[in-house]
Order: sequence, then C-alpha cells, then structure tokens
Amino acid sequence: MNKITFPHMGDYYIPINYLLENITKSIVIVPPPITKKTIELGSKYSPDYVCMPFKYNLGNFIEALENGANVILQAGGGCRYGYYAELQEQILKDLGYKFEFVNFIENNHVSIFNIYNYAKSLNKKLNIISFSYYALNTAIMIIIMDKLSKYPRENLGFEKEKNSFLNTKRQFQEELKMKKHTPLSLVRLFLKYKRKYKSLPINKPKNCLKIGLVGELYSIMEPNSSNNIELKLASLGIEVHRFTTLTYLLFQKKHRLKKLLKKGKKYLKYHLGADATESVVLSMELAEKHYDGIVHIKSFGCTPELNAMSILEKISTDYEIPIIYFSFDSGTSDVGIETRIEAFYDMILQKKKD
Repeated sequence: MNKITFPHMGDYYIPINYLLENITKSIVIVPPPITKKTIELGSKYSPDYVCMPFKYNLGNFIEALENGANVILQAGGGCRYGYYAELQEQILKDLGYKFEFVNFIENNHVSIFNIYNYAKSLNKKLNIISFSYYALNTAIMIIIMDKLSKYPRENLGFEKEKNSFLNTKRQFQEELKMKKHTPLSLVRLFLKYKRKYKSLPINKPKNCLKIGLVGELYSIMEPNSSNNIELKLASLGIEVHRFTTLTYLLFQKKHRLKKLLKKGKKYLKYHLGADATESVVLSMELAEKHYDGIVHIKSFGCTPELNAMSILEKISTDYEIPIIYFSFDSGTSDVGIETRIEAFYDMILQKKKD
C-alpha cells in the first residue's frame, strides 16, 4: 500500500492533500507542522552549505517516514530548490529509510504531465477529465485561501475580540478539508467566509502603520520558518501586506517577469532569480505608495535575496523608507526577532509622527 507524503508549506497542505487523495486513491500522510524538532532533524543531516528550506523539507520527510510514509513527492523550482530531490533522496537512503522518491520537477519547474502520469500509474481509473476536475478544484481552493487571507492579515492587529480572526480561519479550514467539493461549493464557501471576516469587529485607526513584507517565498509562505513574523507585526498594531502567495507563483509569476524588469529598470537590468526581482520591484511600489516600512525576510543562504539586499538599500535611501532585514536559520530565536521588530516599530512610528 502506497503511503504518500510531501513537503509542508503553511496551510497549502490542505489543497495538496485533497488533490493527492483524489487522483492517486492512496493513503496520504500529511507531514506534521514545522516545529523546532523538524528543523533540528533537518539541520542534523543536511550539508552546512544548503539553504534553510532544504533542511525544513528534510526534517519534514524524516518525520513523515517515521509516521509510516513510503513514497515522497518533491516539487518546486526557480532556484536551488529545483535541485533538492536527488541529494535529499540519497541522504534519507543513507539513513536507512526504505521509500520511493518521486520528483515532479522538470527543467527546474513542476511538470503537470509528470504529476498526471504518476497518478495514473497508481490509479488506473484516472483519466484526463477526472484529473482536470480535481486539479481545477485544487486551484480554486488555493485561490480562495489566498484571497481570504488578505483581509485578516491587514486587520488582525486591530481585532476587538481576541483570536476572532484565527478562530474564523480554523472554521474555514475545517470546512475546506471536507472530502467532497465542487467549484460551486467552493465559491459559496469563499463568499460565506468573506462575509464572516468582514463582520468581525475591529478598532482600526484611519492612519495606522502599514508595512510590506517581501523576500524569499518559503520564508514568507511557511509561517513557522520565519518565527511567525506576521503575527508579531500584527500584535503591535501594524497593517501587514504581503504579495507572494501560491496563487501568484502558480498562475501569475511567469507572465509578470518582463513587466517587473521594465518597472524596475532604474535598479535592474537582469532577472535576479527566484523571488529577488519581485523583492526589488515590490519595494519600489511600496515606497511609491508611502508605506511606513518594509520587512525583508529570507532563509539563511538564499543567494538571490542576498543579491537583492544591496539594491534594497539603494531604494531605502532614494525613497527614504526604512527597511529591516531578517535571515532565518536553525539558531534564530524568538527573543531576538521580537527585540528587532519592536525597535523597528518604534523607529517607523516616530518617523510617522515627525
């Protein structure tokens, strides 16, 4: 019996689990949420030179294998992430685990045809029509998750009832995890929770502090990899904006590169790789919209974002907008993050008053 697992990334495990269960008709073992144990396991068996997402993934896989998984799926691309699979497979086999490693990456990008062919090998009844139906539902799930996350992110720091946004989010996720969905039922679910979020009481000043979050995709979309920095910012009464989502990566990114380079031609001549071009251009746009500050986050060892940081310093000077940088690794502590965030908050608050 195949027991399939995959890398954990934020709440996106919900649509990924839905897709895999329906197209493969196999047991899917969702990897546990990332914890300190995950990163300790990943760091222990990873080469020192790899970036943090490699270590998070490896820790994920070890935990899932210990929970009974015997098939590992890997997907991703755009940077070194696209070359993880072979090395991760060898490390896990050297540790004595018995499993099948399936890599959906082709030319450093996920291949939908590889996914279909693999699912077909497990589920003989699968055809292109049923595959397309479940893929469509999965895409709609991802889109509504990303659309619904925007309002809470911007207003979490101003809720009148503690945890009202987080409790509503849990309710939404429980309904989203229902096994049977149709495109229409998903649209209805979206509209239901859009109304619920908007009905939650908030006490938000008109001229509140606004910051934009830019940086490497994994650190942005997997909250535990960045020490839940969004929640820390919101707790200070800051309106938080971020733009990197799975919707953007899957359906928009490849069509925007030329526009991004044109928009950022003052600072960019070539694509920096991965998400670094977006980090530069988004920072320009945030500055032009008079945001109060920018938070740049990345995993330790992320080369494209290192290239972007020198340009971001130039943007900070040219537009007179404060930028703070966070690099996360296995030794990053909550206390250090909170201290720096509070100092940044005091600075942008004073700047706004002045």
